[in-house]
Amino acid sequence: MPKVNLSQINTRAPKNLKKENAKAKLLKLQTKIEELQNVLYAEGKHSLLVILQGMDASGKDGAIKKVFGAVNPAGCKVFSFKKPTEIEMKHDFLWRLHQVVPEKGMIHIFNRSHYEDVLIQRVHKWIDETVVKQRFEHINAFEKLLEQSGTTVLKFYLHISPEEQLERLNERLTDPTKNWKYNQQDFEERKLWNNYMNAYEDVFENCDKVAWNIIPSDQNWYKELLIAEKIVATLESLKMAYPKVENSNLPQAAGVKSVKKK
Repeated sequence: MPKVNLSQINTRAPKNLKKENAKAKLLKLQTKIEELQNVLYAEGKHSLLVILQGMDASGKDGAIKKVFGAVNPAGCKVFSFKKPTEIEMKHDFLWRLHQVVPEKGMIHIFNRSHYEDVLIQRVHKWIDETVVKQRFEHINAFEKLLEQSGTTVLKFYLHISPEEQLERLNERLTDPTKNWKYNQQDFEERKLWNNYMNAYEDVFENCDKVAWNIIPSDQNWYKELLIAEKIVATLESLKMAYPKVENSNLPQAAGVKSVKKK
């Protein structure tokens, strides 16, 4: 991917797009995602890994709830990656990810991901630039392995403005239903906004073997619409079909007639 300048990319929907029209379209896409996930699960030939990255309060949790709210939980799992545990720290940085990649027939969603290991760790200088470059190479190889093994990888960056982020973080203080989300460290991380943007821009440039989708996310309804559209288009491109029973595998039922209710 060519060098990205996030400050030049809009964080809001086009002015001519009406919210009510977008929401109506999203409802249809939710139904379509449910249908396609059923086929994915039944056919068992493909898997989908959805990676959501973004600054604090960019709406990752909400996107998961809204876009995937109608799918069968048996075929969809969500994994959130926070600070590595003591055991995870004793392994390579991809170890904890590789254990939870989706098997065939499944959709797995990563709420944050292996990219934290070249974002927060780089911004806080917990790793040096040599390690950063090595990890870029490892990430590209990891995602290539997944795709060659039948897992389609979709990567989304939820792009919000610093002004919108501040408003959402303040809501966590003033809205009783959001108090549980409050973390003072989120306000501290805001001071490093430009550092994070630079780190993300480097990620887009160096880890682009699997394309990034940069999603304007100041308005949740627009963010959810764009993600849902991409999910549907990706699943449709797999050309999936429900398995059929071969005649040779049908049980012998000579003389047995179906009974219809009158």
